[in-house]
Amino acid sequence: MSVAPVLARIDQDLDAALDRLFDLLRIPSISTDPAYKEDCAKAADWLVADLASMGFEASKRPTPGHSMVVAHYEGPGPHVLFYGHYDVQPVDPLELWDRDPFDPELQDTPKGKVIRGRGTADDKGQLMTFVEACRAWIAETGSLPCKVTIFLEGEEESGSPSLVPYMKENAEELTADVALICDTGLYDDKVPAITTQLRGLLGEEITVTGPSKDLHSGMFGGLAMNPARVLAKIVASLHDENGRVTVPGFYDGVPELSPELKAQWDGLGFDADKFLGEVGLSIPAGEKGRTPLEMLWSQPTCEVNGIWGGYTGAGFKTVLPSKAHAKISFRLVGTQDPHKLRESFRDYVSAMVPADCKIEFKGHGNSPASMMEISHPVFEKGRQALTEEWGTEAAFVGAGGSIPIAGYFKTYLGMDSALIGFGRDDDQIHSPNEKYDLECFHKGTRSWARILGEMGS
Repeated sequence: MSVAPVLARIDQDLDAALDRLFDLLRIPSISTDPAYKEDCAKAADWLVADLASMGFEASKRPTPGHSMVVAHYEGPGPHVLFYGHYDVQPVDPLELWDRDPFDPELQDTPKGKVIRGRGTADDKGQLMTFVEACRAWIAETGSLPCKVTIFLEGEEESGSPSLVPYMKENAEELTADVALICDTGLYDDKVPAITTQLRGLLGEEITVTGPSKDLHSGMFGGLAMNPARVLAKIVASLHDENGRVTVPGFYDGVPELSPELKAQWDGLGFDADKFLGEVGLSIPAGEKGRTPLEMLWSQPTCEVNGIWGGYTGAGFKTVLPSKAHAKISFRLVGTQDPHKLRESFRDYVSAMVPADCKIEFKGHGNSPASMMEISHPVFEKGRQALTEEWGTEAAFVGAGGSIPIAGYFKTYLGMDSALIGFGRDDDQIHSPNEKYDLECFHKGTRSWARILGEMGS
């Protein structure tokens, strides 16, 4: 069937769709604060009722934390699983909001109409674009063009402690041909995108201990080893003169970008000078010979996130510190193994510590990178659908950050994920005055309707 009547239904129903979204946005489902436990339950109940009203077999599933919402709709063709989350970030500092964060409003701005309120872009507005697309298909045709499972989480903003255990226990029910994830954005204001690779993350905290206490630098300086000096040597050694990471085996599993994808990225016209200029910088600092987008999306990194030791208060105190500390993170790509990398990093660093000093390590999480198999039909069909809706050729892009759910789907359910979202960089997610552009909500809904139609074909 032609998607045109479904798109017309979405256009006609926009005001009602906004009313439904506003009802969901008014529920303060802050997952990290126990004071809002009942509100999280209320948001899950709202979604179950809304999905059931459309004909989904929907239910709220208990976990040790906040509930999952799972809904199924039988249909022809492939089986897709859609993932989103209904919990939101805390609103602090409240005094920086221009209005009640849970009293959403449609506002006029110089760039167009926006929906203002907590959760508008992350992730209630985004997940409702898919729900509204399903609603339009069912209302217009009496069914969906493919089999759909909707999987909504209530703990994404608080670390997802219940997610992996739930997925393992319910793997058979949740496994589909492909997962769709909406928690992403456009490449820029007008170019739609499908994220096809995400970097993994490994965190390490190191503490170098020398003398048993802080020492007077006049009495001991020059004879006693200074842990800050040891730490500075370690940190300085992590990159060579070309910007490559020196940890042994670091580049094991790092693939080269395909010529096709490199050409597509080059065609995006990324302005590195503007990107760096907006944060007061001008000179790319990554590995020599790499394009800016390669450094941001497809190459691994090693970064110092914090470094301290000794006296750091006002004035001056001439001491040799007893301890020096650093937090170091690695963004991973390809098939880099975070566990092997952790061992290699610790061995490498330990070898640089003098015999009368000691070093302690504290791990801060680890997750592998995610690389999607873009030969799956959903990727090209999705790109065509997005291009038709937005009038600009959609791009396959990478992401410098990490979205663990995509890796979990691959690891525990054996599914690739297509990450398709409609947020913009200025949406102020996690910050006061969060917003979601009305255009993104409207065209996002139409985009999902087109994608569902392509999947069904």
